[in-house]
Amino acid sequence: MTQHPSNPKVDAFMERSEQWKAEFVKLRSLALASGAVEDLKWGQPCYTIDGSNVFLIHGFKEYCAILFMKGALMQDDEGLLVQQTQKVQAARQLRFTSADEIEAKSEQIAAYLSDAIEVEKAGLKVEMKPVEQYAAPQELEERFESDPILKEAFEALTPGRQRAYLMHFTEPKQSKTREARIDKHAPRILEGKGLTDK
Repeated sequence: MTQHPSNPKVDAFMERSEQWKAEFVKLRSLALASGAVEDLKWGQPCYTIDGSNVFLIHGFKEYCAILFMKGALMQDDEGLLVQQTQKVQAARQLRFTSADEIEAKSEQIAAYLSDAIEVEKAGLKVEMKPVEQYAAPQELEERFESDPILKEAFEALTPGRQRAYLMHFTEPKQSKTREARIDKHAPRILEGKGLTDK
C-alpha cells in the first residue's frame, strides 16, 4: 500500500491544535499509513481516495474522532461506530478521549480505515431516506395552502434541499419559532436556494 506524503496544510493545522494534539498526531499517522491522500477540508484533516472524501479527523470538547463519510455501510461487529444524531444518515464516528486509548486500539482503527477505503473503492452508496419520509410541519402545510407559489418553488427544489429545510423547520418545539423559520427562509425557497446556499 502506498503511503502518501503529509500535506503542509495539515502540518499547519497540527501546529495550531491545542486540546487534542497528541491524539491527532497518532490518528494522522494511522490515516497516512492507510494509503489515503491527505488534505485539509472544512478546516479538518480529510482523507480521500480517487478524489472522494472517505474520512476526516476532528475534535470536540469531550472527545476527538475519526468521522467516516459512509460509516453506515461499514463492518462494525463490535458496535464501536457512533451515529452523532438521528438525522445523520451516512456518517459515523470512532471516538477517543486519550492518546493511550488510540495507541491501544491502533490495529482496530487501522482495520476500520481500511474498511472505509474498501467501501469507497467498491463505489457503495448510502441509501438516503426519501424526502416523503420527512413530515412537513403543520405550519408549512398551512403556508403552502395560502401561498401556492411557495409550495411550487419548494417542490422544485432538489430532494436534498427539501430535506434540509424540513429538518430545519421541524426542529423547534414551539409553533411560533417554526413559523418564524418559515418566514425567514421563504424568500430563499422562492429563489430556488437551499438552506446553506450562498
